Amino acid sequence: IDTGGIEVGTEDSFQTSIRTQALVAAEEADAIVFLVDGKSGMAPDDEEVARILKRTKRPVFLVVNKVDNPGSEAETYDFWALGLGTPWPVSSTHGHGTGDLLDEIVAVLPESEPETDEGIIDVAIIGRPNAGKSSLLNRMSGVERAIVSDVAGTTRDAIDTQVERDGRTYRLGDTAGIRRKALIEEDVEYYGFVRAMRAIDRAHVALLVIDSSIGLTDQDQRVARFAAERGCAMIILLNKWDLLEDEDRKNDLVSHLADRMGFVGFAPVLRISALSGRGVGRIWDAIAGVYDNYTQQIPTSQLNKLLTELREFGHTVNKQGKTLRLQYATQTRTAPPGITFFANHPQLADDNFKRYVENRLRERFDLQGTPVYLKFRSKD
Repeated sequence: IDTGGIEVGTEDSFQTSIRTQALVAAEEADAIVFLVDGKSGMAPDDEEVARILKRTKRPVFLVVNKVDNPGSEAETYDFWALGLGTPWPVSSTHGHGTGDLLDEIVAVLPESEPETDEGIIDVAIIGRPNAGKSSLLNRMSGVERAIVSDVAGTTRDAIDTQVERDGRTYRLGDTAGIRRKALIEEDVEYYGFVRAMRAIDRAHVALLVIDSSIGLTDQDQRVARFAAERGCAMIILLNKWDLLEDEDRKNDLVSHLADRMGFVGFAPVLRISALSGRGVGRIWDAIAGVYDNYTQQIPTSQLNKLLTELREFGHTVNKQGKTLRLQYATQTRTAPPGITFFANHPQLADDNFKRYVENRLRERFDLQGTPVYLKFRSKD
């Protein structure tokens, strides 16, 4: 993977995207080639990137480009100070040194192994900093896997723990607390943020942990929306519920949840205490049920039986002298479920009609915890 050039000091949004791409690529890579410019010499950005790369467990090759004279390595001397080992002098223009470099890279690459993830249910524990994610991971796994502290942001990385339960294998990922990008300053925290994004992208089910003692915040909404946009199934966990002794506060929190989190209204809500363990046992059954809904394949015959009822008793859309008629439905994807409806005028299906159809689907089929993607297209 060739990533864009990294400039550490700038706040340019394009550069932010490049940094994110580069960090994600480095996390996924088996080896990293850090390319520097031998003609211009070492730059401050080189030192910043090197500081980040020192924390990775991947082999890093420090490659000094534009060393056009094979017999001279003077251009490499300054780069020893980066602390990434022996600099490799190369000339990409003339090809000097690239063959030996490639041999060394190939030598450190692991042998291909068969995929072993089949059947594993990936669960990402997400939420803002200090919501209780690490305590929940430790409680669910029965192991002190993550550091627990009153200091927000103790977890700076994505921590994976594999658990066997009721004949199923779960991989729990405690992600670094997701803050607003403007608050992410330290490179180690930024690196953890990128890994958290990868954990969410990989997850089948996201456990959104909300600190009940503080209440619902804008940041909780942002985290939920981030996971929902990536198609995760979701369970909302109201952690520290035992700290709410006032019934009015409990009712207010539940009411705010319904008002402000409607975009993930499909997610079941559990009241728990990760610290005491109260209610945590119910999470496993919820994950299993939500995952089954997330991966289910609804028979086409049942979908079209519902479609017949919608045509006969449901409302439709009339615009500009045209009437929307649904003709056929079939499920075209799972994880999450996606339903394609063939219609005479699919462009007439507005947001209100799509919500109506989704609600009817949820009434008929068990889709709790999972988003549903609807697509309307012409039969032709």
